[in-house]
Amino acid sequence: MTIRCEIVSQDRMVFEGDVDIVIAPGELGEIGILPNHAPLLSTLTFGILKVRRAGEEEVFTIAGGIVEVQPDIITVLANAAENIAEIDIARAEEARTRAEEYLENGPPPDTDTYLAMEAALRRSNLRLNAVMRYRRRDRPSRFSPLDGGEIG
Repeated sequence: MTIRCEIVSQDRMVFEGDVDIVIAPGELGEIGILPNHAPLLSTLTFGILKVRRAGEEEVFTIAGGIVEVQPDIITVLANAAENIAEIDIARAEEARTRAEEYLENGPPPDTDTYLAMEAALRRSNLRLNAVMRYRRRDRPSRFSPLDGGEIG
């Protein structure tokens, strides 16, 4: 049995499909959602959202938002969301560097700018940490099963 899942960010549909389970970063901890879950509305925090279907797992970074759960559909409305396979490491590192430099220069004259830079730093750190943690699974092993030797 599966449940429909839609992950939507402010600018696009990030994921849509039938899944076995969704694990989302709730404000008070991870939320595991299976088919026929009781209705739920919850806020999400910065973190990792995992979607499992047919034994495969897809991993997304989520920069806050809300999740609505109905017995037959999960809707994630994220402030920002990205599949870790799509993360541009160089761009994330540049964003982190810019935010760190801006914050090192002392507090800006207005709170909104400071909060925006702080959020940008959190988002870029989340993206880079997710890539380091979860893309490892996609890397080939050090040993090739074809020739029995070590890879390069």
